[in-house]
Amino acid sequence: MAKKTQPEPVRDQTSDHLLTPQNCVLTLIDYQPEQYGTVTSSSRERIDLNVVALCRAATKYGVPVVLSTVGVDLGVNEGTAQVIKDELPGVEEIDRTGVNSWEDEEFREAITGSGRRKVVIAGLWTEVCMTFPTLDMLAEGFEVYPVADACGGISQVSHDRAFERMVQAGAHPITAIQFASELMRNWAREDSDNLREIMNWYFPKKAELDAAEG
Repeated sequence: MAKKTQPEPVRDQTSDHLLTPQNCVLTLIDYQPEQYGTVTSSSRERIDLNVVALCRAATKYGVPVVLSTVGVDLGVNEGTAQVIKDELPGVEEIDRTGVNSWEDEEFREAITGSGRRKVVIAGLWTEVCMTFPTLDMLAEGFEVYPVADACGGISQVSHDRAFERMVQAGAHPITAIQFASELMRNWAREDSDNLREIMNWYFPKKAELDAAEG
């Protein structure tokens, strides 16, 4: 049997029912100190690991990113965590006054202006700042993919019930490495080293966290 060294044909990157670099947009919502400080369903280190993985995958594969905060202009909250901003040079924060980002005109325009109907979403908290826009976008016909390991709620119950609610409404939960792998798709493609680089960084960091958390 001949060795397999060539990739399968690339499916249409715009119409593919799976996520591709050309058919999705990533939005990250409210990764701010005030939100991190009340999350108990996951550790900050674990959340950051997976958010950074999302950022690196989006950057390497050219997926547009919409970054949003709440209450910064009001003077009550700080901006996005520096570890995330460092991964997104040139991406401006869209600040809001409301907890539901879909009710903010600038945020909505950033998503709709991307021209993409598949929205990969992660945020703090799971049950508020991630769930509310997810439900609104689903109601308007978007396909929404909440990233389960890149978010957190004020309790495990809050996090879990939020995902149940989103799934019941039609959302498609994914994980950070699943997102990156879905973009890459085939190890024989020329850009597969993008995922190799992410994994070579990710898994040692994950192992350190696994060991520290027992």
